[in-house]
Amino acid sequence: MYLNIIQLAESFGVEENVVEGWVRNEGLPAIEDRNRLLFDRNQVVDWAAARGLAAKAGFLAAGTSAKLAACRLEPLLRAGGIWRDVSAAAVREVMETIVSRLPGATPPVRQLLAQRLRHPEGISWAAVGSGLALPHLRTPVALGREAGTFAILLLREPLQFNEPAPDDVPITRLLFFVAPSPRAHLELLSLLSGALLRGGLQKPVVDGAGDEEIFAALIAAETKAARGKEPL
Repeated sequence: MYLNIIQLAESFGVEENVVEGWVRNEGLPAIEDRNRLLFDRNQVVDWAAARGLAAKAGFLAAGTSAKLAACRLEPLLRAGGIWRDVSAAAVREVMETIVSRLPGATPPVRQLLAQRLRHPEGISWAAVGSGLALPHLRTPVALGREAGTFAILLLREPLQFNEPAPDDVPITRLLFFVAPSPRAHLELLSLLSGALLRGGLQKPVVDGAGDEEIFAALIAAETKAARGKEPL
């Protein structure tokens, strides 16, 4: 079965010029037929699998998604980092830097994520109150088992939203994450919400505590949940 460039771009959720770049620079197999590119489905599946890139819709969509390995927040934060004194104007730029360092991701994956982040409607901000928000990709993408990350952005001034926060407290703390699959995305969102609301992570983040204090609070929240004292 052969796909044209429009079908392939829709399957991966990218622009056609991104697919053309994959052909030129990343070895995506293609056949040129009367000034158009055609793609053998089986070859594309093999090429994508080798790069940890998975389709989210259309002809190439996978039947199952990878889970977030062990659902551990602390190693994900070690990868994404704690970013301090971030200006509101630089938030998307910092997010792009974070995804450019995404563990286990290939250049095509990072290019796809950066494209999503630049889109005006590419991010869901998910304000949760107390000056906190959980920004994430509006449309989760299947990226591969090792491709998750989580970062905390401590802003120097409030971030402006189209709608007010639930408690009208200005947003100055962002917990930005990228999950390796749609299923893991929901799980990670639940874990972060629980760690903030019930696990003791909220205060050190809101207070802008030191890195090690934040990491200690996160580890304590995960330990508490693992022991079943209070599920996240």
